[in-house]
Amino acid sequence: MNCDIDGDMENQVEMEEKTRLINQVLELQHTLEARVDAVKEENLKLKSENQVLGQYIENLMSASSVFQTTDTKSKRK
Repeated sequence: MNCDIDGDMENQVEMEEKTRLINQVLELQHTLEARVDAVKEENLKLKSENQVLGQYIENLMSASSVFQTTDTKSKRK
């Protein structure tokens, strides 16, 4: 009879530990999903900023005489 009580208590403790671990995993999973969403949002923001900066640089280069294309055939001997 004493073995049954000990076994039941061990099963109860084991089940509580499993439940605690499952809840911890679910909480960490939720936190990770939130962080992934934040990183994706930041990534989209940075891509957009990079496109704006790229266009700005292209516009500056096209407006500058230093970056204008030259006719290489006429300059060669």
